Amino acid sequence: TTGGTGVSPRDVTPDATLEVIEKELPGMAEAMRRESMKKTPHAMISRAVAGIRGQSLIINLPGSPKGARENLAVLLPALKHTIEKLKGDMSDCGG
Repeated sequence: TTGGTGVSPRDVTPDATLEVIEKELPGMAEAMRRESMKKTPHAMISRAVAGIRGQSLIINLPGSPKGARENLAVLLPALKHTIEKLKGDMSDCGG
């Protein structure tokens, strides 16, 4: 998803995401906020969440194209492994 992750009255994306996910992945949202804080102090008001529903990964990205690209770049190193695990890969996670 993109947008709706702030604190304005119409920013309800994280609330809707929490209603549909089965498992939250707080580390992904924490990583996005940590890296975004290096660029803007406004990142601390992000309420973005990430989680799993079935075999789907749901991630709340910022609404700005630049912010969405920057946040997605933070997650890219872990996405392949995450998707493999969602699809049932039982191999060892160490490494």
